[in-house]
Amino acid sequence: MITCVVDYVIDPAKITEFERFAHAWMRLVAREGGAHHGYFLPAEGASDEARALFSFESLAAYEQYRALFGVDPEFIAADRIRDESGCVVRYRRTFLRPLLPDDD
Repeated sequence: MITCVVDYVIDPAKITEFERFAHAWMRLVAREGGAHHGYFLPAEGASDEARALFSFESLAAYEQYRALFGVDPEFIAADRIRDESGCVVRYRRTFLRPLLPDDD
């Protein structure tokens, strides 16, 4: 399993638009066989940081999902929310391998 952690710097004045963007991507990750662990939005402290975590069974499965960027109409529409609203200032992806309680 591989987990993608996406750290966002967001425009706090556009949180509603960011939430629309997030809901669209949660649906798309699930549609493509991934497990979305949610978006984590500002609550207290820094108001311009958000984070998303989602997993695929392998890097190859993640790469199949990534191949749909710029091609699949629903992926394009989800990115359009971000691009047209300006809700995301920048983002960074990191890939992690989870160590779960049942792992020996």
